[in-house]
Parts: sequence; structure tokens; C-alpha cells
Amino acid sequence: MTAAPAAADQQRTGGRSVAPGGWLGWACSTDHKRIGLLTVATSLVMFLLMGVLALLMRSQLAQPGLHVVDPVTFSQLFTIHGSGMIYMVMTPFALGLGLYLVPLQIGAPGIAAPRLTLLGYWLYVLGAVLMLSGFATPEGAHGSGWFSYPPLADQEHSPGLGSDLWIAGVVQATTGVIVMGWTVLWTVLRRRAPGMTMLRLPVFCWSMIAACLMVIGSFPALLAALALLAVGRADPSVFASNTWNIGYQHLFWFYGHPVVYVMFFPYLAAASEVLAVFSGRRFFGYKGTALSLLVFAALSMSVWGHHMFATGQATNDYYSLTSIALLVPAGVEYFGMVGTILGGRLRLRTPMLFALAFVPQFLIGGLTGIMIGTPVIDYHVTDSYFIVAHLHYVLFAGSAFGLFAAVYFWFPKVTGALLSERLGRLHFWLLVLGTNLTFLPMFAAGYLGMPRRVATYAAFDGFTWLNLLASIGAGFLAVGISVFVVNVLWTLRAVALGRAAPAGDDPWQAHTLEWATSSPPPRLNFAAGRPLPPVTSFAPLLDLRERREAAARRSRV
Repeated sequence: MTAAPAAADQQRTGGRSVAPGGWLGWACSTDHKRIGLLTVATSLVMFLLMGVLALLMRSQLAQPGLHVVDPVTFSQLFTIHGSGMIYMVMTPFALGLGLYLVPLQIGAPGIAAPRLTLLGYWLYVLGAVLMLSGFATPEGAHGSGWFSYPPLADQEHSPGLGSDLWIAGVVQATTGVIVMGWTVLWTVLRRRAPGMTMLRLPVFCWSMIAACLMVIGSFPALLAALALLAVGRADPSVFASNTWNIGYQHLFWFYGHPVVYVMFFPYLAAASEVLAVFSGRRFFGYKGTALSLLVFAALSMSVWGHHMFATGQATNDYYSLTSIALLVPAGVEYFGMVGTILGGRLRLRTPMLFALAFVPQFLIGGLTGIMIGTPVIDYHVTDSYFIVAHLHYVLFAGSAFGLFAAVYFWFPKVTGALLSERLGRLHFWLLVLGTNLTFLPMFAAGYLGMPRRVATYAAFDGFTWLNLLASIGAGFLAVGISVFVVNVLWTLRAVALGRAAPAGDDPWQAHTLEWATSSPPPRLNFAAGRPLPPVTSFAPLLDLRERREAAARRSRV
């Protein structure tokens, strides 16, 4: 079933705006665009806070024997940094993009269950506040890692209210994300405009389908694991048996591996849409990519045990096989991106630069993921800085570059103004330099034996120069992110004061329906007097331009 056209919805409201004004209007709005922007903005604020924690850790590790923070505080820093980036930044930002873009891309006037969606956002905000509030308790924040294995995370080894607040915060935020995932999935399945069949959905919508299926299928396992941890903190006898300890790890990693792809698919799709638009081509291998996203999502539910090779409680052959099998759908997706670029007329604007850098940098993270999915390699590098490097090439060198490609690409849709190209390019090159200078040395340090989650190291271990390089790289990252913040705030101020140059409704000559409406879009997305173009493929605006060009050529003949 498809939705009624946006014009019918506007007719029922007399064309009037039904959104309340002021800050209360934003806080209580059921407009999917406002909820999406609130989610994105909150996750970006959390991103900046988590970056500050990372800088403190890199300052501590720049030289051996430094004491910027004590070991207990260092444990709290890496726990909240990791938890924040995964639970509060990359996952919610991806859902925020979906909340804003999916109804627009499918030609719907709004999102399904808007009040439930708003509840999901506020649950996420409450979770973030609870997790961070641990720093204000006498014992400090939680310090047992973003995974919080028992018995390390039980009441004896992690005493204090900070750990309980961490559990409550992650439960709240995860519940909110599940709610938002449900509403995005329901919207794309049930509220599509006439002509928008499943095989005419944009690539980004397919990525959200796959991501939301994983959210619904795997995230409840995290809630079950944290409920078990909470019971174990109240009753120490629970974790006296190793069976429950291993059971917790199975529950956690049944969530912990699919969440990697929830933090990957929407950013890959954002980069893919940018590559197609700025190559002047239709996305290559559309059907194969859509199928590969679904296959990838299904396989992601079968590989969690490769995180547990070192426990001796995982079936090595099975989990290694399923991990390597991920190469097949991943290869289809990369082939689609590369095929889109080849032969295209590339326009190297800031969104395109970030999308191009996404491809090789995420490939490093993906290939090293296959390496550590092989038991013989995993035994050597587990719990070392090799794992830290792999994780950050996935989530920062990869997904974060897709995130910034999305921000620069859709910013004019949200505000009606372009971000500064000069500052955008400076931001890009600082991030490329900082990312690789920070995380490449970690592969070498981990291979040489530097353990992760340590507050210091001995000078004779041979890790000093590698850590110094990584800390210098972190400084470049900080400067690059500062340039981005200045760019965004400066442009928003210009928009507020009416000084920003109008970008136009479609400054990029894009392909999908969100660019068929005004920038910013009206309350119900598509004005009653501005009908949607016919949807004949997954790139309806490109189809429309091609038909017009063909008609112009015929008229000249």
C-alpha cells in the first residue's frame, strides 16, 4: 500500500502550518524533519564531547610515563568515549538521517507514528544524560569498557553509581533507537508515494531498511545482556558461574557485530548517492547493491562469535567462515561505488571529496576485519592496538567520512544555504591527514604487542614514536573538526541574519525526490501546487532531466 499524495494531506489542513513555534515547538514537534534534525544535532554535540575525551587519552599516551590523568580516570575516559561513539553518536546520527530523509525520498508527507518517533528521540537524550552523569558521582563514571564484561563490570570490581547510570543510560538510548528504527522501517514500507515501488527506492532508503532490520533484530539482545548485568550487580552469585559470563558475551556480541553495519550502511549509501550525483551518472549496479545490503544484514547475525575466539567458547570454523562470507556482499557494494565513478564527469566539490575518501579508507577497516575474523590472526592481535586501529578505520576513517559527505551534501536541503567550500576543503584535508596519522601507527603498535586500554607503557617497549605520531594526528583531527564547527556555525548565523546566499532548491543537480521540493521543505514536505515528478526509477529527477534533454534535442532537429 502506498500513501496518499502530500497534496491531500495539505488539503486536510487547509495548507496551514501545524508546527508550534519556539523552543517548545521543537521539543514537542511531530514533524519528522525536526525530530531528525534534533537527533542529528544531539549526536554531533555528543561527537564533540567524545572527541574531547579522546584528546585527553591521546595526551596521556603521547609519551611513556605521563600522568595527564590517573589510570582509573583513563579507564573511565575510554569507556565513555567508546560507549558514546557507538551508542550515542554514530548509531543515532544514522537514524537521524533516516528520520529526515526517508519520507522525503519516498514522497511521503511525514513519518509513520510521529509521536512514537518523538518519544524515541527523548529516550535517546535521557540515555545520553544518564551515561554522562556518572562523571558527577563520587566514584566517577563507568570504567569497564563499552562492552562491560562481567565479572569486571560487577559490583565488586566496578562499584559506584556511575556504573549503574551507565547501564540505565545505554538501556534508555538503545530503546529509543529501536523505536526510531521501527518508525523509519514502517514509513518506507507503508507510506511510499504512487509509483515508488520497492525497486525504485533510492539506495539510501535500502540502506535504512537493512539498518532498521538489524536494529529490530539484534538490539533487543543488548537490552537482555544489560538486564543480566544489572541482576548480576545486585546478586554477585549470578556471575560466579562462567556459564553466565560467556552467556553475557554471546548476548552482547549478537548486538555488537550487527551494530557495526548499522553504523556503516547509511553512511555507505550517503557516500554512494554523492558519488552518483557528482559523477553525473546513475548509480551502477543498483539492484545488486540493494540485494547485497539485505544479504549483508542477514549474515551480520551469524558472525558474532568471532569476537569470542580468545575465550575458547566459540566454534572457530563456523564463525570464521561466516566472517569471510561477508566479503561477497561487501564486494558488490564496493564494485557499485567504483563502477559509478569510472567514466563519470567528476565534480570535486566538498561532499564528493569526503565520499571518494570514504571508499579506500573504509576498505582498510573492512579488510582488517576479515583478518581478525581468522582465528590464527585474532589470537595474536586480540586486545591489542591492532583492534583499536581496525575499529577506528571502520567508524572514523570510514563511517565518519560518509557522515561528513552527508552533512555537506544535504546541508543546503535543510537550510537553503551551502557550507563554505574553502573551509570544507580545509576540513577535508586536515581529516585525511589526521585520520591516517592517528590510526595507521596503531596497526604497527598492536602487531608489536601494545595492549589496548592501558594508561601508560614503558619507554623500552618500543611504542613511543608510534604513540607520538598517533597523538600528533589526533591534534590534526581536533583542528579539522574545529574548522567544521566554525563552518557550520558561521553559515547558520548567516542564514539566521538573512545574509546567506540562497543555494536554490537543487544546487547539486541531484537524483532523488527530496530535491524536488523547496529547500528547506515545507511542513508536509511537498507543496500542494507543486506536484511530484513521475517516479519511473530510483533516480526520478535524473530521469526527468534526461527526458527534457531528449525533448530539446528532438526540437532542434
